[in-house]
Amino acid sequence: MPPADATFPPGFVWGAATAAYQVEGAVGEDGRGPSIWDTFSRTPGKVENGDTGDVACDHYHRYPEDVALMRELGLGAYCFSIAWPRVFPTGSGRPNEAGLDFYKRLVDTLRAAGIEPFVTLYHWDLPQALQDTGGWANRDTVGRFGEFAHTVATALGAEVHHWITHNEPWVVAFLGNLMGVHAPGLEDLRTALQVSHHLLLSHAEAMEALRAEARPGDQVGITLNLAPVEPAGDSQADAEAAERTDGFLNRWFLDPLFRGSYPDDLLRWYGDAAPQVQGGDLARINAPLDFLGVNYYFRSVVRHDPNGGPLQTATVQPEGRPYTAMGWEVYPDGLYHLLTRLHRDYAPPALFVTENGAAFPDRLVDGVVADPDRQAYLHDHLLACYRAIEEGVPLRGYFAWSLMDNFEWAYGYAKRFGLIHVDYATQTRTVKQSGHWYAEVTRENGLRG
Repeated sequence: MPPADATFPPGFVWGAATAAYQVEGAVGEDGRGPSIWDTFSRTPGKVENGDTGDVACDHYHRYPEDVALMRELGLGAYCFSIAWPRVFPTGSGRPNEAGLDFYKRLVDTLRAAGIEPFVTLYHWDLPQALQDTGGWANRDTVGRFGEFAHTVATALGAEVHHWITHNEPWVVAFLGNLMGVHAPGLEDLRTALQVSHHLLLSHAEAMEALRAEARPGDQVGITLNLAPVEPAGDSQADAEAAERTDGFLNRWFLDPLFRGSYPDDLLRWYGDAAPQVQGGDLARINAPLDFLGVNYYFRSVVRHDPNGGPLQTATVQPEGRPYTAMGWEVYPDGLYHLLTRLHRDYAPPALFVTENGAAFPDRLVDGVVADPDRQAYLHDHLLACYRAIEEGVPLRGYFAWSLMDNFEWAYGYAKRFGLIHVDYATQTRTVKQSGHWYAEVTRENGLRG
């Protein structure tokens, strides 16, 4: 059994995370252009209840209040993203100084509060003008992203020392371009695979731009959503399905980043749909990272299914297990297994858990949000982190998803992940009991009892 008390290493980073389209609102203010999520959320039937990010949490106007709440939670860091269409309304051209000024004000406010900014350049809000010319399937978008990275680094680099190029490129490529449930809503395997390659190449492009502006000690990484994969049964077919799924979810991005090649088994499986790769692409993608960000929510249990899409697999939900409001299994051991596997197989110099959290049907009653299930979820996943650190995994920090309830993509406002409850009608913030508990964790640098 793990210890009741778990003290994390000195300097361990305690944070929380958000994303621009999920919290900022102000989609038509100060020169911001439309993104693919503005378009997608306005398409009937794509987002639950017809919700959009037009207002979201109004973080664009309320960020001083939100930073004060971060201090109340004892956060040492805040991971947020830059809205590309706020900086380049059409994806390129002259930068929008009003958009950059917002992020300068946010970073200055964080610094004054003693909170380290972790800045993600891309969290899914591609300028619609670039999608109109092919989006991430168009190799030209790689260069546009490099220009965006250079502009942001020039504007913010003196005060930002931790950069993340992309958040969850798997989601962008496959939920957005294969399954059609995220923007831009396409359903084509060849397109999705080409998008995945261009996302990785644009990571390399951005990393080069960021490092050109870097100061000593600055760090650049990428965040991947990863999951341990297990076969549902004992058959050889299920074992092979699990191996393909691991390639699809994990190795397709990890191998190019850390080994300079795509997995051979997946290239054979995809055949003619595999992406077009130009000479030198993989060497650039394989450039050393300062850290890897890991987003973990649940494991993947799969079986062979000849009718199960391009992978011929189907996901299985184990019986008798706890699940969140998203229908995701609560499986803290998966985070331990994932972190130790990454350390063993890929050896990134440092790791951060950049997202981890759970949605539950929270209710505000007499000014209080009692959410013991979320507190237990966070507690048990932090113990998994502690176990991994004890075994030598260079885990440097943990970011709860999310700082506050927000626009949860295709689920709109129906799912709540936050440490802070948001009344969307009034924009009133209320720290949940899990948030008060997390403040104790940050103060003690670990778990007690």
